[in-house]
Amino acid sequence: MTDQELLQRITLNPQVMTGKPVVRGTRLTVEYILNLLAHDTSIADILEEYEGLTESDIKACFLFAQKSLESTYFMPMVA
Repeated sequence: MTDQELLQRITLNPQVMTGKPVVRGTRLTVEYILNLLAHDTSIADILEEYEGLTESDIKACFLFAQKSLESTYFMPMVA
């Protein structure tokens, strides 16, 4: 699956979840999915819990986050 095909799985709509990026056809935000993964929830457990969600949807969350950070500038922290 291409980057473009994966990114089409993520939508932004001001009427849904206050405009946060969500997995298409759900109210699951990219932020929420990544938070589950960061706290050791397995992909298998997420897919079991959220019927209709696919592994490609989770990959799309990773790609969306990566693309979002790509153009972000981080200032070095000064002690």
